[in-house]
Amino acid sequence: MRQKEVMILTGAGQIGMAIARRMGAGKTIIVGDKKPENAQAVAKILNEAGYDALPMEMDLSDRKSILSLLEKAQERGPMTMLVNAAGVSPSQAPIETILKVDLYGTAVLLEEVGKIIASGGVGVTISSQSGHRMAQLTPEQDELLACTPPEELLALEILQPENIRDTLHAYQLAKRCNEKRVMAEAVKWGARGARINSISPGIIVTPLAIDEFNGPRGDFYKNMFANCPAGRPGTADEVANVAELLMGEKGAFITGADFLIDGGATASYFYGPLKPEV
Repeated sequence: MRQKEVMILTGAGQIGMAIARRMGAGKTIIVGDKKPENAQAVAKILNEAGYDALPMEMDLSDRKSILSLLEKAQERGPMTMLVNAAGVSPSQAPIETILKVDLYGTAVLLEEVGKIIASGGVGVTISSQSGHRMAQLTPEQDELLACTPPEELLALEILQPENIRDTLHAYQLAKRCNEKRVMAEAVKWGARGARINSISPGIIVTPLAIDEFNGPRGDFYKNMFANCPAGRPGTADEVANVAELLMGEKGAFITGADFLIDGGATASYFYGPLKPEV
């Protein structure tokens, strides 16, 4: 079998698939998701559109599961692209799960891919606007989130239950950690001639988002996009526009960076009608 370059796509959702369609032509796309049926559904769509996609079960919260997927991927060819779009939302999971998946799991994935990414390779991890909403941490706390070995991350004082208010706060901490890990990993990836960046989307219309719009926090989300400068939610393809820049030749000088794409919702949160009442 002729080997091709390999793209890893973790998280079988609309954003990851949109990026894979932009960047995955001519590559073997390994689609990893905790729910095999989701990975199979996305792989089927990609394959029927002319791509070469292979579904696999992968649990982002489990290092062994991540390593198993990466081992299978390496059998297919050199790994040149990572698209990490896996994660859980504040309304989907308890604090412990959010930290184990979005924070610890992402740290492990970036670390392990960074050990094997090919020269010239590139990755993006999907973070969130939530990481930009939280009050600034101290430089010492930021460095701990960025550089603590993944197996020690969840023992940090800042991440202990008594220091986390609710699931949204846990999610914000996880996404702040994602941004800092990307900065630290960019240094390590750079030694291999590779790049890594993060994208922080705001409200993007996906099946999950539609469920949120119709759920208990629906009015909160609808108010957010109605009162942001763009006046609307975003689309997965608009996130893919940014990923295409970051992962292509025009983004060759960009690494260790986070790109906020939220229609100005964060700007409105700090300086506009979305600003919380004190």
